[in-house]
Amino acid sequence: MQVTALRKGENVGLSTASVVLAVSVHGLAADVSALLLGADGRVRSDDDLVFYNHPSQDGVSVAGSVVTADLLRVPAGVDRLVVVVSADPLQPGAVFTRAPHLSIAQTGSPARSFTAPDFTSGETVVVLAELYRRGGDWKIRAVGQGYASGLAGLATDYGVDVEAEPDVAPAPRPAPARSHPVPAGPAVGLSKVERLAPALLSPARQANKALVDQRIANRRAAVYLILDHDLHMEELYDSFAVQAFAERVLALSATLDDDGTVPVVFSSGQEPFLEEIRLDNYRGRIGQLHTQVDWGWGNVAEAMRRAVGHYQESGAVDPAFIVTQVGDEPWDKAEVRSLLQNTAPLGVFWLFVGFGRGKLAFYKNLNASTSATFTNVAFYDASKNPGSVPDERFYAGLVDAFAAWLRH
Repeated sequence: MQVTALRKGENVGLSTASVVLAVSVHGLAADVSALLLGADGRVRSDDDLVFYNHPSQDGVSVAGSVVTADLLRVPAGVDRLVVVVSADPLQPGAVFTRAPHLSIAQTGSPARSFTAPDFTSGETVVVLAELYRRGGDWKIRAVGQGYASGLAGLATDYGVDVEAEPDVAPAPRPAPARSHPVPAGPAVGLSKVERLAPALLSPARQANKALVDQRIANRRAAVYLILDHDLHMEELYDSFAVQAFAERVLALSATLDDDGTVPVVFSSGQEPFLEEIRLDNYRGRIGQLHTQVDWGWGNVAEAMRRAVGHYQESGAVDPAFIVTQVGDEPWDKAEVRSLLQNTAPLGVFWLFVGFGRGKLAFYKNLNASTSATFTNVAFYDASKNPGSVPDERFYAGLVDAFAAWLRH
């Protein structure tokens, strides 16, 4: 039988027949579960977590490693069904390295499968796929997004009140270096991150470590995020790469900012779209927002103006750290250079983070010349898939130049 392999981020239509989703995991004891979500991306009640202790709910059932969804029986109030596989919490130190494999079967439809790229950052839970309504039909999207929070952390982010996982003795940590005084704690506080967004706790710790290593953990900054919304970025939005990137920037803001909120500007047409992502609403937030924005041509300069205007209107006294994701060259290079030069006296630092399939030479070479005057600008190449970059290296790339700018 011929099987069609889905790529990460790819979606296909489903018929109304029952769909069987079988998960296989190699080299790791794991549990399979499903979450029934409303239009707000959260469960209607704790019963919407379907797993071995609650094996069926509203047409969705879990039996071992198999999820079955009778789509005709799923209530209208359920907008999405998320298939999750998590490392067994009774297996200390268990993390995913090889990605789980998903087989998708429906009577009368071709067989499909999906295997996500392998994981390298200590992921303990993986969102494999989501079934979602589009118009009056159902579709399935291959997700393959890993998190280091365990099932309890992920479920909490979706609104489920779950019991804590069994305590596991933590691995011994090396004694902290004492080459400089211990700085003040994070701005928001890791306890708040753990309470509101437990899935972000591990990256927030790594972000704070990067600040400590650079001796700026006691400094504060207003963190902004600009996202390229050119058409060439569509695949990266669909594959949740942009969502995952925004989550890591939000985790950084929890160590620098004081409110757990990051203003987000979508760089598209003449009118940039500004919203925000917070610790209490970040799950799926970028996907929800970007559908409200037309695909454009990456008008970076206009988005930069919007971010600076918001910063000035906010009355913030701390410097602004504007993380600007770029996927291709700007169409008006002279205007971008002018903005960079004019914002230096305002206490604005620009970090251009490149990922995508476009050309990025303009951003890479902003400070390549010995006569460069952009003291408030740096570039970080996050590769075509920033999610594959381990947290420690990712946050070092984000904060190193910013730290040098703060110190001088």
